Amino acid sequence: MAAKRKARQLVMTFGWGGWRLGAGRKPSKRRNKRVLHRSRPQVSRRTPVHVTLKVRAELVSLRTKRRVQVIRRSLRAACAGDGFRIVDWSIQANHLHAVVEADSSEQLSRGMQGFCVRLARGLNAVAGRTGPVFTERYHLHISRTPTEVRNARAYVLLNFRRHAAQAARAVTRGWVDPYSSWAWFDGWRDLPAAAARLAQRERAALPEVASPEGWLLRVGWRRRGLIGVNETPAACKR
Repeated sequence: MAAKRKARQLVMTFGWGGWRLGAGRKPSKRRNKRVLHRSRPQVSRRTPVHVTLKVRAELVSLRTKRRVQVIRRSLRAACAGDGFRIVDWSIQANHLHAVVEADSSEQLSRGMQGFCVRLARGLNAVAGRTGPVFTERYHLHISRTPTEVRNARAYVLLNFRRHAAQAARAVTRGWVDPYSSWAWFDGWRDLPAAAARLAQRERAALPEVASPEGWLLRVGWRRRGLIGVNETPAACKR
């Protein structure tokens, strides 16, 4: 008599789970991976930070009256933060730049979180939409030397001139970007008299920047020269 064969258990597989060569989500060219979710570098009052926030395509342009009002309200609220100071800023079509000073990495994180939440709610309300506002985490670059800080401040305040130069568009000499914190900046080398009078009127309203406390933002950067209104800033390090 032939021996009985041992029954074999069938295992249903659907191509999911378990390790196998080539498994897992494939890289996508569409996915924006410029700002990776890795640990942030440590910051302190001694090291100002250049921050860039980019918004989703459906929210552009930010350089409209209602959206600028929302952003400025968020900036005024951020000025009251403890241990977190937005010192310079500018609004471009699809992104914002800011020079930020924070007493610690934790205060930078909390300050940026509060600012981004207020900003997202306000921009969504104006646009009549819900959902994410920013395309990615904010990008930051720490400035550790007077030269780096001067370059960052010029890059932020004169960012519109940089974009205009890249697009081969002319900008009037002596013009200052109204969608920036130019009026609160006290380091201009050649601010025209008419602009200086306008700056005094702007500063009479509620502050939209905070006063720096660290040496680099107060004194150090000036050793590399004041900033000219007509400068075209070079690209900042990323």
